[in-house]
Amino acid sequence: MITAREVRLVGSKGEQLGVMPLSQAQEMARKQNLDLVEVAPMAVPPVCRILDYGKFRYEQAKKEHDARKSQKIVLLREMRMRPKIGDHDFEAKARIVRKLLADGDKVKVTVMFRGREITHPDLGWKLLQRMAEKLGDVAAMEKQPVLLGKHMHIILSPVAPAKVKAKREEAPEETEEATVKESQDAKA
Repeated sequence: MITAREVRLVGSKGEQLGVMPLSQAQEMARKQNLDLVEVAPMAVPPVCRILDYGKFRYEQAKKEHDARKSQKIVLLREMRMRPKIGDHDFEAKARIVRKLLADGDKVKVTVMFRGREITHPDLGWKLLQRMAEKLGDVAAMEKQPVLLGKHMHIILSPVAPAKVKAKREEAPEETEEATVKESQDAKA
């Protein structure tokens, strides 16, 4: 299926064999009981390699499988609430969103308005800002709250785990220093 007249040939062990006519390259591959495979068709002249095509395809499939296995699929999860949500319910939803962010997923926090509630979009805006502030240590707000129809939403994405870890490590030091100061003040 190679259409070029001349090809740059690479041997089975990776050595450069030079530029030669296609028929001569095919003959060399036949003598070694291997296949002639075009690896760079856009090069001038095209680059061909002598190799076992079945083994080559197997290795390529294995590399693709390993690449897919190491990829992390980021899901967009959604948390819905109403503008008149109670404090306890808000805290429960914030805990769930924190858990989803810890798993590495993005979270879309949506406030749904019904009936005349839409006349007070500022309530929804304040609620979304409160959620963003509550989760500020583990999430970054991608953009300001957006009102689309009867829904207002923000998208929270998890911050890098190293940043969260650094913040957690800083916090215990501050509390230890505070307890040491308190104990010193108590002694005096």
